[in-house]
Amino acid sequence: MCVTCGCGGEATVEGGHDAQFHVHADGTAHSHAPSHAYALAHRHGPAAAEARRVLVEEDILGRNDALADGNRQRLVERGIFALNLVSSPGSGKTTLLCRTIEMLGGRLPVAVIEGDQQTSMDAERIRATGAPAIQINTGKGCHLDAAMVGQALDRLDPADDSLLLIENVGNLVCPAAFDLGEAHKVVILSVTEGEDKPLKYPDMFAAASLMLVNKCDLLPYLAFDVDKAVDFARRIKPGLEVIRVSATRGEGMEDWLAWLEKGAAAARGQRLETVTSLKRRVVELEALLAEKGR
Repeated sequence: MCVTCGCGGEATVEGGHDAQFHVHADGTAHSHAPSHAYALAHRHGPAAAEARRVLVEEDILGRNDALADGNRQRLVERGIFALNLVSSPGSGKTTLLCRTIEMLGGRLPVAVIEGDQQTSMDAERIRATGAPAIQINTGKGCHLDAAMVGQALDRLDPADDSLLLIENVGNLVCPAAFDLGEAHKVVILSVTEGEDKPLKYPDMFAAASLMLVNKCDLLPYLAFDVDKAVDFARRIKPGLEVIRVSATRGEGMEDWLAWLEKGAAAARGQRLETVTSLKRRVVELEALLAEKGR
């Protein structure tokens, strides 16, 4: 049960077993039924029910953040640059991913985790590009969480020093609150939407490091004001990076690829720095032991 939005149900990681929406670190499942707050409200009134709701929400997010930290550590240790792609439904995320993989042309290993409520259609589209992909179906759930992504990582096993693209469920609300262990959230705003979306869904744009304005090839046929959309987004997140792209025509895609390759290079560098530091420490400890043995 996601008390942030009221969604609930089971998530299925492709190739694995069904997992409750919130999974503990020891693998046991825990659900939060709305009847808890309902019963408390009947016994103690609305104030107690609201207090219970807040505690449950904090508990859910706290456990999720702990699992996300584990995912992040795992990815950092392997030099994997992970991104959480978020947007409204129909923004063109999957088309953008397919075009990204094709344009990278193998110069950067890519793996994809696909999140949808139902079907494996998007994962099949990704696999058609030659990139490995795994599907997570959230059922009634409206977002991915860290436990789902951790299970998907076990089965997908992306290569060291690679790019991991996580396509979240189309939703500009709850994914903002759920850390998956990614390096960055990338929010995609299509020009077929209103330019006021950043003001209507501020938490998502505040959580993002980059905004891609997608489907820019359609601008001649629409009344969408890109400058206004960017201004609104930067009111929410000053300094937010913005790239205008068209996944179908290729406009801005080279800038997007350059951003990805820069991030991937930094992730590789961080891993090498960690490995070098560990090797140096091993040498120091060996020297200390040798000195004590004399």
